[in-house]
Amino acid sequence: MDTDLTFSSRRSPVVCLHGCVASSQPLASSVGLDVLKRGGNAADAAVAIAAALAVTEPFSTGPGGDAFCLFYNGNTGEIRGINGSGRSPRALNLELLEGRGYTAEAPPSPYDALNVTVPGAPACWCDTVQLFGSHKLSFQEVLSGAVELAEVGFPVAEVTAHHWANGVAALGGAGKELGGDLLIDNRAPKCGQVFKNPSLARTLKELGEWGKSAFYQGRVAQAIVDVISQHGGVMTLDDLSSHDSEVITPVSTEYKGVRLWEPPPNSQGLAALLLLNILENFRLKAVGHNSSDYIHVLVEAVRLALTDALHYLGDPDHGTLPLQTLLDKSYSHQRAQHINMERVMEGVEPGLMTGSDTVYLCVIDGQGNACSFVNSIYMAFGSGLVPKDCGFSLQNRGANFSLRRNHFNCVAGGKRSYHTIISALLTASATKSQKPKLLAALGVMGAFMQPQGHIQVLLNMLEFGMNPQEALDAPRVYVQYDQKTDEWVVNLEEGVDQEVAEELKRRGHKVNWPVTGHKRSQFGRGQIITVGDWWNPSANQAVHSTRVLWAGSDPRADGCALGY
Repeated sequence: MDTDLTFSSRRSPVVCLHGCVASSQPLASSVGLDVLKRGGNAADAAVAIAAALAVTEPFSTGPGGDAFCLFYNGNTGEIRGINGSGRSPRALNLELLEGRGYTAEAPPSPYDALNVTVPGAPACWCDTVQLFGSHKLSFQEVLSGAVELAEVGFPVAEVTAHHWANGVAALGGAGKELGGDLLIDNRAPKCGQVFKNPSLARTLKELGEWGKSAFYQGRVAQAIVDVISQHGGVMTLDDLSSHDSEVITPVSTEYKGVRLWEPPPNSQGLAALLLLNILENFRLKAVGHNSSDYIHVLVEAVRLALTDALHYLGDPDHGTLPLQTLLDKSYSHQRAQHINMERVMEGVEPGLMTGSDTVYLCVIDGQGNACSFVNSIYMAFGSGLVPKDCGFSLQNRGANFSLRRNHFNCVAGGKRSYHTIISALLTASATKSQKPKLLAALGVMGAFMQPQGHIQVLLNMLEFGMNPQEALDAPRVYVQYDQKTDEWVVNLEEGVDQEVAEELKRRGHKVNWPVTGHKRSQFGRGQIITVGDWWNPSANQAVHSTRVLWAGSDPRADGCALGY
């Protein structure tokens, strides 16, 4: 039962000097820490963790999905990233979908093979190590921890077991596709049950030995095309072999002396920046954390930011985005004028507003490098399609395309969809002549919760002086658009006062309170590592040290932060 997941304990932030990792699974965190201790840097460790999570949380992530990476270079202060999202098959277009009887009002099932886009994660893993890694460890060595977990097996953790079973149930009849590699006797493993995935171990070994060609050509590529074709999809070997990552320059905005960095479109990182720009117009600290005034302003700002994001964002290769206009502070100030203490009525372009299964992880190493990394197959087990003897399921990211002909995010061949997964970095504000000073790597996963989660945990530290663990522990708000009723729903986590929920209802919000148990997963699962205790307004300067790393891991997952 959902109410069985009680939050009855507390955690201290992890504090350390030489390197720190944080992820949603202790075994994966351990794999990353081991890479750091063997001489790898933040990028090496992040990829090692991402691969390990593909083993331990196959319903959330894996080689069959996409990934985004942001990397801070401790020597130069340069921030770059990798867009590891894949494109739709070239043969997929609106005419094909309409010819099969699909419309914007009646799109394909999210699990339809037509929604499988090219997996970008394996290329992103390879390129992250190649472009940003230490080059002290081979790619095989980076993936070795994940291979061992898959071969030897691991005991499944409590929250993981719950979502594994839920993911199988959600697939219904399609769940039989998982049986060979991702289930035990056609059932999800129980908490504490040891799970092995020799097929994934083989795939990871080949990837480590041969690099990208081991995935996008040959055995694995053929298995991907075969299973998609068998279920009515149109992906080809050429679609896979022509895939490549995109090296990106993150977009950013300034807020009260800090700068938040996010991946550019086709990711929804811009939504987080829009949200922060709007909120800068309000005295949030004065109204109090999770007060009715604070949540009201947050909700209205989320509605405005997401409305803009869903209207404008998509693949920039298929149109021009008004990035500078949207990020201009005067634009956000104008949007903030819509918000008063009553209500704002703002519609949203129809689109798939659904849950997500994703992993977010971050690493900061002893040289001051930071890697913020997110990996996802979108919904639980993605499409539910498992290429033969490969050990992973294929994402259904194409379900995020619009079927409205003139929409910026309308489906087309060779196009990347509006992408929900985002990773973030935080630096101190700097002039053009200064090297940006790293403050934190942070992220919160969870579909359209992600930009909301990024900003909530950031404000918890910046405005309310919470340490990274406290910032993740604090009850969160999830503003969700219900397309069926054309309403925005304000989901309030257990821990928000009942009086606050009642006041929000009085102001006209549709409120769902309290959200408890495993249903708290809708608020995302995050990780934070900070450099120093800059968020602490009463820091004792005699003790304060920017050398110390502080870290937290979300209690809504099984994971932990580890350091040395």
